Amino acid sequence: AVVLCAYLETGGIDLRDRSVIELGAGTGLLGIVATLLGKGVFLHILLYHLGARVTITDRAAALEFLESNVQANLPSELRPRAVVKELTWGKDLGNFPPGAFDFILGADIVYLEETFAELLQTLEHLCSEQTVILLSCRIRYERDHKFLKMLRGHFSVYEVHYDSSKDVHIYKAQRGSRKDDF
Repeated sequence: AVVLCAYLETGGIDLRDRSVIELGAGTGLLGIVATLLGKGVFLHILLYHLGARVTITDRAAALEFLESNVQANLPSELRPRAVVKELTWGKDLGNFPPGAFDFILGADIVYLEETFAELLQTLEHLCSEQTVILLSCRIRYERDHKFLKMLRGHFSVYEVHYDSSKDVHIYKAQRGSRKDDF
């Protein structure tokens, strides 16, 4: 999550006032940072350049911890822009409008092979033609390559950053035909 947060903070991706969903949030760090990005203060009047409108998701067991992290780490005026919601991949999809998000973020969520099909189903449901998926992960095992191959079967996928000190890759995925990649 730290590597993807640092990547977002470099400013190459404008999250200001965009609709973002974080999958498998854990602590919620990524969603909290996305909510904060773009916030600024001017000298004579208090004016916020709002970060993203973020839906921070995980399974039911993590929600209480996520909610407390959002409350503790976001200024009160930004808290309404971060919503914590339950999402088990491949289930609960009716609670999320199809294609409603500008960005889908996920940090270190590719590790259980038995969840790959449900994760892909969830990504397909949440994506429109314009949605950008950003996933950060370590490539530790053959199964990690298997997921990337599965992802490439549904989306155009590019590695956009590699942090060699932490051995973390960031991949960008979007809908679209493979011939548009060149």
